[in-house]
Amino acid sequence: MDNDLQAPLALGAFLVVVMSGVFLLLVFYEEGSRSRLSHWIRGVARPWEFAPSQVGGFGWFQLALASVLSLFLEMLMIRWVSSEVPVFSYFKNVVLVGSFLGFGLGYYFCRRTIQLLALVFPLCLLVVLLRLPWRALQMAILQVPYFIALASESALFGGPSIPKGIIASLIAIVLLAFLFALISFAFVPLGQIVGWSLESAPDGILAYTVNVMASVVGIILYTMLCFWYQPPAVWFALSGLMLAALLRRVPLLMWTSLVAFLICVGFVSIGPAFPARELWSPYQKITLTPLPASHPIEYELKTNGAWYQKIINLSPSFVATHPELFRTVPAEANAYNVPYRFCPNPASVLVLGAGTGNDVAAAVRNGAGRVVAVEIDPLILELGRKLHFEHPYDSPRVQVIVDDARSYIQNSHDQFDLIVFSLLDSHTDTSYYSNIRTDNYVYTLEAFRAAKRLLKPDGVFIVKFWVTTPWIAGRLYRLVSTVFGQTPVDMNAQQSDYATPGRFFIAGSPERIRLVMNDPSLPTYLSGNQPGTESHVQITTDDWPYFYQRQRGIPLSLALLTLVLVAFSWLALRKTGVSLTVTYWHFFFLGAGFMLLEAQIVSRMALLFGTTWLVNSIVVGGVLVLIAAANLLVRGIPRVPYGSAYAGVFVSLGIAYLVPLSSFFFASIWIRAVAATVVLCLPVFFAGIIFIQSFERVRFEGKALGANLFGALVGGLLESLSLWTGIKSLVLLAAVLYGVSYLTLVSIRKRAAPA
Repeated sequence: MDNDLQAPLALGAFLVVVMSGVFLLLVFYEEGSRSRLSHWIRGVARPWEFAPSQVGGFGWFQLALASVLSLFLEMLMIRWVSSEVPVFSYFKNVVLVGSFLGFGLGYYFCRRTIQLLALVFPLCLLVVLLRLPWRALQMAILQVPYFIALASESALFGGPSIPKGIIASLIAIVLLAFLFALISFAFVPLGQIVGWSLESAPDGILAYTVNVMASVVGIILYTMLCFWYQPPAVWFALSGLMLAALLRRVPLLMWTSLVAFLICVGFVSIGPAFPARELWSPYQKITLTPLPASHPIEYELKTNGAWYQKIINLSPSFVATHPELFRTVPAEANAYNVPYRFCPNPASVLVLGAGTGNDVAAAVRNGAGRVVAVEIDPLILELGRKLHFEHPYDSPRVQVIVDDARSYIQNSHDQFDLIVFSLLDSHTDTSYYSNIRTDNYVYTLEAFRAAKRLLKPDGVFIVKFWVTTPWIAGRLYRLVSTVFGQTPVDMNAQQSDYATPGRFFIAGSPERIRLVMNDPSLPTYLSGNQPGTESHVQITTDDWPYFYQRQRGIPLSLALLTLVLVAFSWLALRKTGVSLTVTYWHFFFLGAGFMLLEAQIVSRMALLFGTTWLVNSIVVGGVLVLIAAANLLVRGIPRVPYGSAYAGVFVSLGIAYLVPLSSFFFASIWIRAVAATVVLCLPVFFAGIIFIQSFERVRFEGKALGANLFGALVGGLLESLSLWTGIKSLVLLAAVLYGVSYLTLVSIRKRAAPA
C-alpha cells in the first residue's frame, strides 16, 4: 500500500472503532430505546450489572476506596492520554472535563444499576488503540496536532508540509471529541458507586468529608508513583487491584476487573523497538535511543513522541578523532559553543533548561569557573549523569538544581556573568507538550526582568530558541529589547547531523557584544543566516503568559473543539434523560464557579512555586483539604448564614484579584506558601461552606452532585477565555458565576416559602 495512504486509512479506522465504541456504550444509559440491537446488547451484558447492595452496600471503607480509585484513575488518564496523544497536552482540559462529565452522569444515575463493562470496555479499547503496535496508526495519532494547527493561531511544532484545509482540522476535532466521549463513559460507574454511597450514608456531611479526604489520598498515591518513576503498567495494575477489592464480594465482577486491567497492563507495557527504551519521569514519557546502536556516538531523546534533544560529544579529543562530523559546521560554531564567543572563560554561568548536560558541558569545556544548572526533570538529569560523554554533572564546578526555571530566577539572589536560556520547551515549539501546561511563565516580561536582576553589570544574556515562525522570533526580540533597552543581536546557529539548530537573541554588556561583532571571523559565520522576524506581535506577561499563541483571542481550533464538546455533552444529557430543575441549576453554577477558582489558583501557584506536577498535586490536594475543613465547620455549626458565606467568597475573591503576585515572593518559601494559600485559596473555603449546606438541604442527593460536576465541565471550558482576557479575569468570571448561584438560591428559597 502507498505509504502516503497508510496514515489516513489508519486514522479513519481508528475513528470508526472509537465511534462504534461510543455508540455501544450509549446503549447502557440511553432512555426509551427499544431497538432490537439495544435490547440484545443489554441482555448480553446483564451478568455484569450489579447494584451497590450486591457488592457490600454502604460501608465507610467502600466509600473511601471508591473515592481513592476515582481520583487516582482521573489523574492517571489525564497524564497517560496526554502522553500518548500529545495534542491533549495543548487542549489541557479535555480529559479533565471528560472525567467531570462521566462522574456527573454517574452521580445523576446513582439509583440505577451499575454496568461494570461500561467501565472496563472503554478503558481497554482506549489502551489497545493507543498502544497497538501498528506503525501507521501510531504515526497518524502523532499527526493529529498538525491537522489541528491548520485552524489554529498557535505554533504547533512547525509541522511537516501537508495540504492546508479546514476539513483536516474538523476530522481531527471530531476524533478528539469521540475520544473525549470514550473517556467520559469510563468514569460513569465509579460516579454511580460514590453517589449511591453519599446518598445512603447515615451522616451525609461526614460521608462527603471522607470522600474528599480519600480523594486527597488518591492524588498523593499517584503523585508518589510518578516521582518514583513508575511506568503506566504499575498505574493500571494498582487501579485494577483497587477495583477488584471494591467488587470482591462478586467473583464474576472481581475477575472481570482483574482480567480487563491485565489487558491494559499488557498493552501499556509494549515498548519501542530495540535499542530504544521508554522511561517515565514525573512529567513526561521519555524515549531514549542510542545512535547508532552498535557503538553510540550520540543519544536521541524524545518526550511524549516529540523530538527533545541529542546527547552529543564536543570534547576536543572526540572532535579531533571524528573530523567527518564537523565538516559542515565546525565545533566552535556549534550552537552549544556559540555563547562563549560572547563571554569567554566566564566566572559564573547560569544554564536554564540544562537537560542532559550539553550546555553544561559547553560551559565547563569553555573555562567557566562555576556553573548553576537548572532542570525541572530529575530523570533527564539522571540520564545526563549516566550517559553524557563528557560527564559534566560530575564536575565540582557544577551545581545542579532541580526546579522550574521561572521559580529559580524569581527566587535566586545569585549573580552571573552569563545567563543562557537553553531551548526551554522550544524543541516542540508549542505549549508545554514536554511538561504539563499551556501557559509558559519562562518567556514573559516579568520573567526576563527577574533574569536581568541576576546578571552582573558587564554580563551577557542569551536566549537560545528553536524558532520556526517569524512571530515567535518577533516576540522574543521584543521581550529582550524591552527589558534590556537595547537592540539584541539576532542570529542563527547552523545545523548539521551533529549540531542542534538554534536562534540566538543576545543582550547585556555592549562592550563584550561589540568586541565579538567586530571579529573578522564572525561575519562569515553569520552570512546566510539573516532570519525573519515579525515586529508587530504582543508581548507575553504573567497575566497573559501564552507564549505560543500569536495574539489574544480564542484560537479557531479551540473554539471548534469547545463547540463540539458542548454539543456532545448536551446530546449525552438529552439521550440519557438528564434534566436540571431550578434546584440543580444552583449546584451547576456552584460547580462552574469552583472550577474557575481552582484553574486560576493552579496557574498562579505555578508562577510562585514552579510549573510542576508536584505543585499541581499540592494545589488540588490543598483545595480538597479546605473543602473538608468547610464540611467540619458546618458539621459543628449547622446553620452558617448563606449571606455571610457568599460575602466571604466575594471579599476573598476581591483580595485575590487586587493583590499582585509579586507581593508573595518572600525569602522564606514557607512564608510564601502560607501567604499565597491564605489569599488565593480562601475563596475555596467559603465556597465549600455554601456547597455542603446546599448539599445537605437536598439530603445529599446524587443528582445535585451530578449537576455540580456538569457545571465544573462548563467551567473547565470557560477557562479558555483567559487566552483572550488574561488569567486574572478568571477571578471576576468566578465571582459572576457565584453571583448567579446566589440568585438561583434566592429563587429556590422563595419557591419553598409558604404562600
